[in-house]
Amino acid sequence: MTGTKFFESVDDVEARLAETGYLASEAVATTVFLADVLGKPLLIEGPAGVGKTELAKAVAQASGSRLVRLQCYEGVDESRALYEWNHAKQLLRITAGRDETWDDARTDIFSEEFLLARPLLTAIKGDEPTVLLIDETDKADVEIEGLLLEVLGDFQITVPELGTIRASRPPFVVLTSNATRELSEALRRRCLFLHIGFPDAELEQRIVRLKVPGLDDTVAESLVKVITALRAMELRKAPSVAETIDWARTLLALGADKLSEDVVRATLGVILKHQDDVVKADARLELDKS
Repeated sequence: MTGTKFFESVDDVEARLAETGYLASEAVATTVFLADVLGKPLLIEGPAGVGKTELAKAVAQASGSRLVRLQCYEGVDESRALYEWNHAKQLLRITAGRDETWDDARTDIFSEEFLLARPLLTAIKGDEPTVLLIDETDKADVEIEGLLLEVLGDFQITVPELGTIRASRPPFVVLTSNATRELSEALRRRCLFLHIGFPDAELEQRIVRLKVPGLDDTVAESLVKVITALRAMELRKAPSVAETIDWARTLLALGADKLSEDVVRATLGVILKHQDDVVKADARLELDKS
């Protein structure tokens, strides 16, 4: 099955994502382009807050597509992911047609009029350009992966009462994972794989300047140095790119013209989320050299 053809080249991906505010590395832009051309789902792994979900949103915005999102969690099941029947409406229909046979009623109530499409079916049924985001796939139970195989392998869903519904225009599919559990090999085989880690210092500074344009360049450079130093420590939760941006906005709001020791110590709670991490950072950061 052919790809959605959102992009013309790797450079086109990089340029159009940048227009949405997402600065993609060459590796990210290349993988997005290949997923588009080959019509393959894109599995993105990496630590929380590095831009996995934002990449899917940026692809949707850059391509003018609707974004359909399935947020995974423990216990998400077929009725939340695929579809369910509108039982209240079915009962009303049966009550209204008391004089008809069950065969006649059954044919009517198990029609698309009574079907509640959830994210996977919504993405498959649509005729418009669509990005399907299956977010935090690793948080769902293993059983949910079985539901995904038919969708990702053939872009179709089988509803026993209606038959098989095939996509007339396959969506661009993005799955994200924080790798809290290992995904099955069967699921991985159907996808192109992309790992997004923390960006290098140069790219992170570019991100900060793009997202927080009012921040002084010297302060931006200093805060990225501190963030890099924190990530090198054995912390319970290393600061993500999202927290780098939050910190930059914090410093701008405070009117900080330099990253002084007092400012850093007062705002560590913006980038570190555990007290033992704050204590460790407070003891080990050479703040005056940042």
